Order: sequence, then structure tokens, then C-alpha cells
Amino acid sequence: MGALDSRVDRLEAAAADIVGLRAAVEAGAPWPLADVYGVEPEASWGPPEVLAHVEEYLRYWMGEIERVIEGDGGAPVPFGRIATDTLRLGVIGRDRSLPLREMFGRIESDAARVGARLRELDESEASRRGLHPVRGEMTVREMLEPFLVGHTEGHATQLHEILAARS
Repeated sequence: MGALDSRVDRLEAAAADIVGLRAAVEAGAPWPLADVYGVEPEASWGPPEVLAHVEEYLRYWMGEIERVIEGDGGAPVPFGRIATDTLRLGVIGRDRSLPLREMFGRIESDAARVGARLRELDESEASRRGLHPVRGEMTVREMLEPFLVGHTEGHATQLHEILAARS
């Protein structure tokens, strides 16, 4: 049993939930692109923005976890970004116009890759420390909830709510 298995189970379940919504999301297409998709209070995301965000952050946060693991084990390794990061917003803006099948495919394959890699981590790696610009010092284990696991569960719920509101 890996050090992070229970969290990875939740991540994989949430990603599978999102991928399981593919037929319903595609049936609702075309989805209008949001006029405002940043962090402003008036931002409103539809499926294109949610999917673009999920497919972007799975890769991003896994890379940040690898950065922390590769540190020398001394001082916490600086990692992460904040919600207003221009590259983050730019990728969402670019990828939200991709075909839905491509975004769902990326989420499915990236979630499987991320889950498999996280299952390989041992207790020493899960305990490596990073330093986030806002949240401060965090272990790899602590990074999973806000950046991958709970985050993906939240976006699965968001997609369910968008679909329910449309019907």
C-alpha cells in the first residue's frame, strides 16, 4: 500500500466522475465561452473553462510535486502559484476552445498518469516539504488536498451543477 493511496483513490474517483459526464456535456454543446473567466467576482465558468482548468492543473501540480520531491531534503522547496497567475489564466483561455473530446481525453490520461505516479511515492517522498507563496510550508501529502484531490472533487461538483441548471 502506498503512502498516499486513500487520497489517490479520491482523485481518481473525481476524475472518473468528470470523464463520466462527457456524454452529457457533449449533448449540451455548443457551450458559450465565458466573457470573464479569471478570478474576478463576476467570472462565470461553463464546461469549457472548467475542463480547460482541470486538464491544465493536473499537469501543473504534478510537476510542482515532483519539484518538491527532487529538493535536497533540507529547506522547503519553493513551489506553486496564485490564482491570478497570468500563465494559468492564459492556458485556460487558450484551451477552453479545444474540442470537448480532447479536453476529456487529456483529463482521463493525465489523471491516470498522476494517480500512478502518486501511488509510487513512499513515506519519505510524501513527507518532503515545499514552500507555497500563500499557504506557506506544506508536505507533498498536504499539497494533494487543495491542489489536486479536493480541487478535482470540487470541479466535478461544479460540472454536475452546471448540467443540472441547464436541464
